[in-house]
Amino acid sequence: MKLSQLLENISYVEFKNYKDVDILGIAYDSRKIKQDFIFVAIEGFKVDGHRYVEDAISKGAKAVMVEKYVDAVDNIIQIKVKDTREALADISANFYNRPSENLRLVGITGTNGKTTTTYLIKSILEVYNKKVGLIGTIGNIIGDKIEKTNNTTPESLELQMIFNDMVKDNMDTCIMEVSSHSLALNRVSSSDFNIGIFTNLTPEHLDLHKTIENYLSAKLKLFYMTSNYNIINGDDPYGKNIINEIKSLKTPLLTYGINECCDIRAKNIRHSLESVKFTLLIKNDSIDINMDIPGIFTVYNSLAAAACAYAMGIDLQTIRNGLENVHGVKGRFEVVPVDKDFTVIIDFAHTPDGFEKVLSTINDFAKGRKVAIFGCGGDRDKTKRPVMGEIAGKYVDLCVLTSDNSRSEKTEDIIKDIVLGVEKTGCDYVNIPDRREAIKYALLNSKPNDVIILLGKGHETYQIINDKVLPFDEREIIMDILEKSSK
Repeated sequence: MKLSQLLENISYVEFKNYKDVDILGIAYDSRKIKQDFIFVAIEGFKVDGHRYVEDAISKGAKAVMVEKYVDAVDNIIQIKVKDTREALADISANFYNRPSENLRLVGITGTNGKTTTTYLIKSILEVYNKKVGLIGTIGNIIGDKIEKTNNTTPESLELQMIFNDMVKDNMDTCIMEVSSHSLALNRVSSSDFNIGIFTNLTPEHLDLHKTIENYLSAKLKLFYMTSNYNIINGDDPYGKNIINEIKSLKTPLLTYGINECCDIRAKNIRHSLESVKFTLLIKNDSIDINMDIPGIFTVYNSLAAAACAYAMGIDLQTIRNGLENVHGVKGRFEVVPVDKDFTVIIDFAHTPDGFEKVLSTINDFAKGRKVAIFGCGGDRDKTKRPVMGEIAGKYVDLCVLTSDNSRSEKTEDIIKDIVLGVEKTGCDYVNIPDRREAIKYALLNSKPNDVIILLGKGHETYQIINDKVLPFDEREIIMDILEKSSK
């Protein structure tokens, strides 16, 4: 592609040594540069990509995009822009011929519920005979291919590449989780969203956003990027703020919730260990739904998916069939088949709100003790640790405090922060920093009818300790402990 084509609709600041050369690829990591690529220098949180411009040129970069000129390479094409992250998204979309314009693109943002909601929408659309791609926390799905991902929302270059792969595979729709990081850092710029969905918002990622107001502002950006519908949780306090903010936009607005003022509602909600049942109301129509995933959060996720399907013109019967076809999502209130007289559940909940929703659900059906195994991430927002400890202590009978991606922090120090909250409740707790040993303790000291829930890891199959990523699949560990204990 000619450089001039790559730079269409880009806001430049200025050029040095401009020539309309052929560009064969894009990279923002100098290690991935090949002959006749353009290198985009991004000033990151830890590393400034401008330091690697000379390295990129030595590997064959024909042009570089920068926020500040690099004097040492004055003979190379330099394109100076205000924000290289945003420009990366723009040129990546151009390089792949703006693929999202050839997809029906659904973006879901919010603190909790994004992953499950993407799978529910995917199921409904597949019942409706659509080819659906998915981008999110658990992985990216393109046809029969499932690819692991490092970020909930990929960097813009990889994102546009995935969109392009979906178009080549004749996908009709892409459903994607849109993280606050991706919105704040312009990863989803130049993505043509048809529908935007907001699930909920509670304090999270404040290590990046600093304040809840900044966090909300990042989420809000999605709803200014949509063309067909915005769909908002009308029961969520921040959802109400978003509704007030965007109600005057040209993009039509739909609300969902349990509140009677919402466009898509649930009533007659009945909970059990195995399921949640409710009546789905859309405008003047209604249908009964029986979901195999228990919990009030399942009701809200189902309502978001139903609202999306309704916005696409899909009938109620298809919506019900699609919802009821989903029998679970990995790491989301996942019941592990242990064949014992106690229940073991794995859930990704790692925020105060996530803890509240999951643990209150267990409270609704638990016949025996409730035991929670959890920690908090290292090098992340420390203020939520005692809050999560207090929430857990309020709902369970025993907290087993342990590691959860401690990163560069000492697990013992993280546990001390959590204990401050647990002790406010008077709940019993034990500190076992080694997560495998913590799981072993809970399993081998279980009693009939106990519900043991492992919080925080969910679908993840690793632990991050210092700079090492160690294999850690809780399903395998649970089965291994129980197998060895029965010998």
